[in-house]
Amino acid sequence: MADEGDLYTDYDYDIGPAQRPTDNASESAQLRPAHSAIPGPVTQSATTSATACDVRPMTSTSGAGFTTKPSIQKTRIFDPLGQCRMPAGSGQHSRESAEERANKLERQVHALLEASAVASHRFHNEHALDNAKEAARHERALCKHREANGLADQINVDLTYAVCFSLAHGYHQAQQHDAALHTYSLLVRNKQYPHSGHLRVNMGNIYFEQESYTSAIKMYRMALDQIPNTGKYMRFKIMRNIGDAFVRLGQFSDAVQSYETIMGGDADTHTGFNLLLCYYALGDTEKLRRGFHKLITIPLQPNCNGIIQHDAHEATQISDDCAWDCLQPRAYSGSSAEIGNGAGLNRESLQRERLACTYKLTAARLVAPQLPAPNDNTFGFKLIIDALKPGHEPLASKMELERALQCLRQKEFHKAIDFLKAFEQKDKELKATAATNLSFIYFLEGNLPAAEKYADLAYEQDRYNARALVNKGNCLTVKDDLRTAKQFYLEAIGVEADCIEAIYNLGLINRRLQLWNEALQAFEKVHQTVPGNAEVIYHIAALYEARGDLAAALKWYNILVSRLPSDPGILLKLGQVCSRIEDEFQAFHFHLEAYRHYPVALDVISWLGVWYVKSEMYEKAIKFFQRASQIQPCEVKWQLMVTSCYRRMGNYHHSLRLYQCIHATYPDNAECLRYLVAICKDLGQPCDNYRAKLLKIDSGTLILEAGAHMPGIQDCEEKLPSKNPKDLVSLQPPVLEAASISDGRSSDGFCGLDFETADVGTLLPG
Repeated sequence: MADEGDLYTDYDYDIGPAQRPTDNASESAQLRPAHSAIPGPVTQSATTSATACDVRPMTSTSGAGFTTKPSIQKTRIFDPLGQCRMPAGSGQHSRESAEERANKLERQVHALLEASAVASHRFHNEHALDNAKEAARHERALCKHREANGLADQINVDLTYAVCFSLAHGYHQAQQHDAALHTYSLLVRNKQYPHSGHLRVNMGNIYFEQESYTSAIKMYRMALDQIPNTGKYMRFKIMRNIGDAFVRLGQFSDAVQSYETIMGGDADTHTGFNLLLCYYALGDTEKLRRGFHKLITIPLQPNCNGIIQHDAHEATQISDDCAWDCLQPRAYSGSSAEIGNGAGLNRESLQRERLACTYKLTAARLVAPQLPAPNDNTFGFKLIIDALKPGHEPLASKMELERALQCLRQKEFHKAIDFLKAFEQKDKELKATAATNLSFIYFLEGNLPAAEKYADLAYEQDRYNARALVNKGNCLTVKDDLRTAKQFYLEAIGVEADCIEAIYNLGLINRRLQLWNEALQAFEKVHQTVPGNAEVIYHIAALYEARGDLAAALKWYNILVSRLPSDPGILLKLGQVCSRIEDEFQAFHFHLEAYRHYPVALDVISWLGVWYVKSEMYEKAIKFFQRASQIQPCEVKWQLMVTSCYRRMGNYHHSLRLYQCIHATYPDNAECLRYLVAICKDLGQPCDNYRAKLLKIDSGTLILEAGAHMPGIQDCEEKLPSKNPKDLVSLQPPVLEAASISDGRSSDGFCGLDFETADVGTLLPG
């Protein structure tokens, strides 16, 4: 029994493939690859056992791990499965480890592809391209790993296709068109991808963006040849892209063929609208009318689930902002619950329905003016309205408003008023719109009570109607209720922050109230919105001038004159500002430019004449004063200035003759008589006659001045008309600065000098 209890005494626990003897060395070498995939210790006993047994006896038990005598040199290690004896990299475990590594790399590639798609959907183009490049690197590493470990039959061709497509799409979104075309070309030429021909549509889209429309058409047609007839939806989308490219090339007849094919197979509002534009470009009125009737009969077709079909393809759409191109993809940020209950799809269907209505309304506005009757410009509008009423009542109402606006453009105000008054029985929105237009018309006609009435009506119907608020403010401005008008303009800006009319009018009100800072703030805001408007720039410059900031005013006037280099009013303003900052040479330059563009402005002529006199260039000054005398032949001051220039030149005889001519025309002019007396004395000629007339005029003037303080004489003079109206000072209303840019026609005054009453000698250097 003792022997039976020690049954496993001589059992060798170090069992492994390395202990099994082989007949030759080559077979054992095949069991041990060069590189180990699973690390593990190799014991010394295994090596000893392998070298000790050269020939296996038939009665030997060493193959099963038994020996007759235990070896003293062996170290007993409990390893019943022989894991320590198994050579690294041999057996089933190394093959499973390579597959696990490949699966891990493949999961990384999928994660990068999903990250790239999400970033592209959110329009993070650079991040999407980086993820696509990283996915391409990981996919190449995966393929090399499988080839190195004998797993080439497990290479995923579809994954390679997805990675290359994502990379090409990333290049396209990042505007790297050459790299995108190169990547797409590699996919198209590879015969392993049977559906790669569809990618030629994307290549055509890239050529379209590069404005290489001929190459785009070629790619679209090649893609069309590779798509079977069963893909009718995709074929029609590609044909629409071909039509768009023909439109960009100006080949409207070829575009019409593509669009008509689509309308005959699967009509949609986008294609119908483009076809209508082609008919308009070709000038075919009859086809234009038929095309419009076809367009308004196109319904939004729901699919089998009751959801409105999407009108744009995802991978083949042409992205552009004009009417020819497909709908832009929009990122949806709704919750998953909202998507699950269909709220997102309902919102999308409503957006597409509104877009279809926009196409139809735009088409109606385009077609209606092209169908006029011989004696009625609104006949085409009547046809379009009758066509829209059965199924598109809101669009028909809007076209009735368009008909009224067309009458306004043709200056047929009575017809426009009649059409707009018909909306008084319509719904609230249309009634408010019509009342706003009526208020605008009556305001232009000067019928202030009617304009205010309809402005109040529009305001009552819709308190958030910015245009109605502006009309109400305009009526109050005309009535000089500036404070209340300002409140209406502010309310209009609160309703619609970018209402240019309200902001501009607010600036005018603040300027009239002399609130320079608030007016400047309003006009600068308008300038940011409409940077090229000359009137806004003029108001900004005028406000800086009113505040006394002449440097800023000069800057803005220079900006304005760069936009309107031939406006004499702006050139005059620049000259006046330069004169105020004592820059005489620049002032002379701008006044001379103003005279060159508008040579009949008396303020410019007088300034130039006086400047030449101050510079002692009397010959040139005489030319300007003679021009002023030609413009105002009944004004004696210009003739006196011409004569004074000759007197300053020392030509006394010629000046005497001119004074005598002036005296013959204006015998009661005291200034002329004074110079006649002085010149006659200098020349030694008799002047008693002139002196007597001068004394008589001076004594009459003294009597009138003394009578002004006597009530009796004053009452008598009020009943008698003046015999010399030129001697009376007429009361003129103050000249207000215009709210818009002047055209160079300004008042006769010059820089505050009154030529009527001032001595001519004070204007000229002595």
